[in-house]
Amino acid sequence: MCNNQRNSLRTGITTGTCAAGASKASAIFITSGQSPEFISVKNLEGHEFTLKVFHERENIFGVVKYSGDDKADITDGVKILARVEILDDDDGRIIFTAGEGVGIVTLPGLKVPVGEPAINPVPRKMIELAVREIIPRKSLRVIISVPNGRELAKKTFNPRLGIVGGISILGTTGFVKPMNEEALLQSLTLELNMIYSLGFRELFITFAGTGDKITRQIFNLETRNLIQCGNYPGYVLDEAAELGFEHVIITGHPGKLLKLAAGSFNTHSKIADGKLEALCTHLALAGANRELITKIYHSNTTNQAIELVNSAGFNQVWNNLAEIISRKCEERTNGKMKVDAVFIDGTGAVLGKNYDA
Repeated sequence: MCNNQRNSLRTGITTGTCAAGASKASAIFITSGQSPEFISVKNLEGHEFTLKVFHERENIFGVVKYSGDDKADITDGVKILARVEILDDDDGRIIFTAGEGVGIVTLPGLKVPVGEPAINPVPRKMIELAVREIIPRKSLRVIISVPNGRELAKKTFNPRLGIVGGISILGTTGFVKPMNEEALLQSLTLELNMIYSLGFRELFITFAGTGDKITRQIFNLETRNLIQCGNYPGYVLDEAAELGFEHVIITGHPGKLLKLAAGSFNTHSKIADGKLEALCTHLALAGANRELITKIYHSNTTNQAIELVNSAGFNQVWNNLAEIISRKCEERTNGKMKVDAVFIDGTGAVLGKNYDA
């Protein structure tokens, strides 16, 4: 259990953190016969989580998912189970296997390859860090299960993404941050005021932690004038203009940034979309044929759409869309600020930008 000092709402732990804790407990049991009650695991930044674990049966251990004050998280209270097995070969690899209720990836464009369990890269690394504390060198199989995951998955986007058989094991920081909108907006305003009070008049806006990291790399940015807007780029733009910021650079993956090109400034999936519609419109304007546009419109994921665009040689469309976003953001703030836009992909590559960026 964690406490969010910033807005007094309780933060939770991700399914990835739970899986790492359960895996470590199983590793302890198969090497020592001990059944721990509490386990400590770390995220990739070194933050330590202390988790209560339980012994399910045999060498299977579990952690109960806790979502804090994020009441929209459907995995709150769910058991995340793990079983670690030592393999006979000596190449030192870790094989991840989907147990009951964990999905399998069947379509391209996601963060893990087709045929693999839907255990995202950061949870995999956290699990590896956890079990390697106990079993440093041997080859291992890690089996992650979620007893009611198959039913839960029906309430997620997994069926649309081609992930079958259960939920995904997710997380980028190990934390689940509460989505209380009023408190979140207040915290964004406080952060903007802090940045402005430090003397900055140029502001970088990105959507979440991965975008934060990539933006800092691209711009060699070590200062404090970057804010994560979550699903609220419109709110952050409005507040920044009111405070008196002069220049904004907004960066993001097309999965989020394309929504601004469609005129949607709240990017929550329940509120707005239009990303593929915006992309297809500007591909048509750039001369793309109907066959390509149809394929992109029916893309399973935004990453798949990106691959189709770039492989067809229409990379310039990202610059065109960045120009549209720049104009729409400046119109929203009545020209009070200069706004530039940069499209980035998940690897840190710049896909496109408007002229001034």
